Amino acid sequence: MFAVYAGRIDPEQPLNGLELGERPEPEERAGWTTVEVRAASLNHHDLWSLRGVGLGAESLPMILGCDGAGVDPDGNEVVVYPVVGLSGHGVGPTERRTILTEKYQGTFAERVSVPTWNLVPKPPELSFEEAACLPTAWLTAYRMLFTNAGVRPGNSVLVQGAGGGVATAAIVLAKAAGLRVYATSRDAEKRERATALGAHRVFEPGARLPERVDAVIETVGAATWSHSVKSLRPGGTLVISGATSGPNPAAAELTRIFFLELKVVGSTMGTKDELRDLLAFCATTGIRPVVDSTYPLAEAREAFTRLEKGDLFGKLVLTR
Repeated sequence: MFAVYAGRIDPEQPLNGLELGERPEPEERAGWTTVEVRAASLNHHDLWSLRGVGLGAESLPMILGCDGAGVDPDGNEVVVYPVVGLSGHGVGPTERRTILTEKYQGTFAERVSVPTWNLVPKPPELSFEEAACLPTAWLTAYRMLFTNAGVRPGNSVLVQGAGGGVATAAIVLAKAAGLRVYATSRDAEKRERATALGAHRVFEPGARLPERVDAVIETVGAATWSHSVKSLRPGGTLVISGATSGPNPAAAELTRIFFLELKVVGSTMGTKDELRDLLAFCATTGIRPVVDSTYPLAEAREAFTRLEKGDLFGKLVLTR
């Protein structure tokens, strides 16, 4: 079958290890289901895999792709929940948690095999392309907002770095949930698009906000950390799920954190139940993932190039 995979690791030039070509069909195994992939979306995790983060040379070649939606052997439309392990379904209950492409082959292929437990029904209201955007970036944003930040209608939230997959999802989800949404971006066009998505006000990074917010959604890291901490009201919550600008801010702002009793919460992915809730939320409210562009699977290299350059707003999707 045709697939997009990591053929080798290159920490400095990750796309040098990207290969497109034929790979073996998924092996049949008890408790697993092979899905015909109709759409799959890119994440920065795929670039990190090509750099060797979470993926060792001994596991190569590895088909990339965490997110996917397709059809199971009975004709059911399904979404793949990408976290394998700790469930006791299809793997041992003591197997450590991994994401597809770290230990098991991913979704950038004509077919993918996952534990049957990892399949969630796709709502008919969502297209395969839309559903394929949800299991990683959108699920991460959903958990950050509604589980770890604990925001509710009427609260205020700052989303740093509008344009990235998680940040874009957070803007749309927060607006649909009745929050006041502020967003930042270095790029004027991305600020305009964030406004179109529902942000009440947009700013350049570091700008003073009209008010201190109840929560901050942080995926940028070092470049925006100080601004994130300073933007919180006393007792507010900063939720972080990434550090694209680096993990070590120049100022940790520890005095402000303890004096104002701020909460700093790490967040990674989400649960299968949260994915079900997210799918239902999209189907019920009519909100949809923001898709920047769609590419045929055979043109995956072009999509990866855009992802590496950061030249996008929303998700990049591969289709059959």
